[in-house]
Amino acid sequence: MDTPKPEPKEPKDPAMEQARAAIDKQDWSKAQGILREAVARNPQDAGAHNLYAYSMRKGPNPAMDLVFRHYNEALRIDPKMRAAHEYIGEAYLMSGNLSKAREHLAELDRLCTFSCVEYTTLKKELAVYEQQHARK
Repeated sequence: MDTPKPEPKEPKDPAMEQARAAIDKQDWSKAQGILREAVARNPQDAGAHNLYAYSMRKGPNPAMDLVFRHYNEALRIDPKMRAAHEYIGEAYLMSGNLSKAREHLAELDRLCTFSCVEYTTLKKELAVYEQQHARK
């Protein structure tokens, strides 16, 4: 009887591991430096674009045009990347663009057969935004 062999795991990218560690420590400038190099080394890595945009958005004085450029590139490479849809939706809320944030929430609703954490998180962020910006 043949026993199925486990699928070989892709080797972890040390740069991405270092970037995630920096993000966990909220060391945004270190994460940005690592991820800038990762994107330059492999411009077709949607995950690197997504985390690079995330680290810029979370850091001080984010250049939102650059943030959007990298989120959009991540989504161009991988249109189903749920984290990028969540994060770009949050970036649109930071920029006051509620309708674009809702578009990404709708896309997450479509991508998540049953609710997923990215959908739930963005939906909560939208609710907070709407509550804070409700006309009185």
